[in-house]
Amino acid sequence: MQITWYGHSAFRLDFAGLAVLIDPFFTGNPAFVSDKAAAIKGVTHIVLTHGHGDHVGDTLDIAKSNGATVTTNYDLGMWLMSKGLEKLNPMNTGGTTDLGAFTVTLVRADHSSGDITNGMPIYLGNPCGVIIKAKGEPTVYHLGDTDIFSDMALIAEIHQPKIAFVPIGDRFTMSPATAALAVKRFLKVETVVPCHYGSFPFIEPNADKFLAEMKGHSTKVVVPEKGKAFAV
Repeated sequence: MQITWYGHSAFRLDFAGLAVLIDPFFTGNPAFVSDKAAAIKGVTHIVLTHGHGDHVGDTLDIAKSNGATVTTNYDLGMWLMSKGLEKLNPMNTGGTTDLGAFTVTLVRADHSSGDITNGMPIYLGNPCGVIIKAKGEPTVYHLGDTDIFSDMALIAEIHQPKIAFVPIGDRFTMSPATAALAVKRFLKVETVVPCHYGSFPFIEPNADKFLAEMKGHSTKVVVPEKGKAFAV
């Protein structure tokens, strides 16, 4: 599996001849320094954790361009369909869907999810974390935007993820210290990739505090260069 981080919480997974984007926030993302055409080339699937604009991002444009299937919670999916999305794989927290070469499971996240229209909030389903499993590949757990909660240990027990994408930015998600505690106490993964930082001025500017909190722990911390794929 090849993993590419595009800044904030946007990732691309390449495996088994497929390309999967998670939370593809490119346009308007101050941390996105890659070429959008290259980032979306060959994308077959998009998976969304929740309905905030910095996670839905360019989903509609990409799906229109590539014919990608979008997997997300039912409420957000129906909203996207109302805006022109053609291929939706709807689901909800706790469920698993089989997409052929891989499965997607939505799990709990402690956050919110919605959009603002004419100054009024619109509910877009519960926020989620995402588990992606593919035969012969390490299981990936994208936590979405969340606080720490002890049932992360149960999620890890059930799904046995090897790689976790963990938000560390504070203010809207876990802080670096809390995120490190979540990894060490509950997740026990082989590799952790911090995310949701370094994009907007009111969240953590870098991963330094998280790295300091994880120092000496057995979990490998990967802070990838934005737009550069790494193998796992």
